[in-house]
Amino acid sequence: MIRYIIVSIVSGILFGVMDGLINANPLAQKLYEVYKPITKTSLNVPAGVVIDLVYGFAMAGIFLLLYKSLPGEAGLVKGTSFAIFAWFFRVVMYVASQWMMFNVPIGALLYTLITGLCEMLVLGILYGLTLKP
Repeated sequence: MIRYIIVSIVSGILFGVMDGLINANPLAQKLYEVYKPITKTSLNVPAGVVIDLVYGFAMAGIFLLLYKSLPGEAGLVKGTSFAIFAWFFRVVMYVASQWMMFNVPIGALLYTLITGLCEMLVLGILYGLTLKP
């Protein structure tokens, strides 16, 4: 249980740090200009930290629940499998919806797909190497 709590907190922090790096860099700012008219001018940092920590606990918990069902014997393989599973449901479905409903440049959508995959792989590998039921 202690390991779960520590890994969940670490992954929540990683969520926040990676989201900041992914969304605040000059390339992302240029690609995501389409969202500028609806983007908030300031962030609620305490709420963002809480949300990212909740995501960390949820993702780590879901990984543990699915552990025996994930392909592979090694934790690294299980973590990678989980990452691809999470990427599909968290990122691919979001990008598909954006593509269908809004006039978002393909570059922005591809950037979201690629960075989302990287983010999920980092977290999945963390879970795979550190968590077991």
